[in-house]
Amino acid sequence: MAELTYRQAVAEGIAQEMERDPFVFLLGEDVADAGGAFKATVGLLERFGPERVRDTPISEEAIAGAAMGAAMTGLRPIAEIMFSDFLATCWDLIANQIAKTRYMTNGQISLPLVIRTANGAGSRFGAQHSQSLENWAMAVPGLKVVAPATPADAKGLLAGAIRDPDPVIVFEHKSLYATKGEVPEGEHVEGLGRALVRRAGGDVTIVALAAMVPRALEAAEQLSADGLDAEVIDVRSLVPLDMSTIGSSVAKTSRLFTVEENPRLCGWGAEIASIVGEELFDDLDGPIVRITTPHVPLPAADELEDATVPSVERIVRGVLAAVG
Repeated sequence: MAELTYRQAVAEGIAQEMERDPFVFLLGEDVADAGGAFKATVGLLERFGPERVRDTPISEEAIAGAAMGAAMTGLRPIAEIMFSDFLATCWDLIANQIAKTRYMTNGQISLPLVIRTANGAGSRFGAQHSQSLENWAMAVPGLKVVAPATPADAKGLLAGAIRDPDPVIVFEHKSLYATKGEVPEGEHVEGLGRALVRRAGGDVTIVALAAMVPRALEAAEQLSADGLDAEVIDVRSLVPLDMSTIGSSVAKTSRLFTVEENPRLCGWGAEIASIVGEELFDDLDGPIVRITTPHVPLPAADELEDATVPSVERIVRGVLAAVG
């Protein structure tokens, strides 16, 4: 094991797959000479050269279109969209073209491409650069969606996404780039569609994603002082979604809480709550509780942003209030 930052693990995952497969290449704004806006592609230009690590114009449409065209010819592009908010500028290409081409050509054309993007709040960038938008992608048939919470998953899930035959959007959380953790050395690949139990427990199930995972884990430790043994599940992959792991936990604890950074309306936790309500209703001892960001544009002021996004304290209060 090596201790790496989340951003270093992203670069490791890309390098691993570029070494393995000469058809893999990286493109995006400032990914080459500058090493990425969040320094997650440092060293790749020097290692693989300008043919495979390409800076692009400031045009998300050009990046997505180039990636689509390259994938149609058999390459495996990794396209970086600097901020997830900017997916809106190329959403037609992603949602109407990339996501649907394999289906509409009856499998004659595959698009094995990855779109990496920096997601989420915590950097005080304001309403246009801080959104948590994984639920946008989750709603589009034909896209796979992952969001790593640890450096190990930043490498492993990215590698799994690059090897996947379908288009995958990887949401890397901005506030996690500097975090450190142990990452397997050598080849490390995580298959998509598998959640992980990060903390075992028997009283309540807390389901979280990306930056909300460490907050849920910290909340679980605080809840243990109140006599509540919380199980924390890292969803990791929204499409495919591992309801087996989540369902097994709910069947054991009989209580479900989701911790979501995305706005409350139509968040990913609503889908999980719906499935649990339909399929595991008899296992529940109380209502499903969603702890979310309210349906508001994110403020840039420190105190206001902190008050908007779910905090450790809000998770603890929400669980204790519901359990009583």
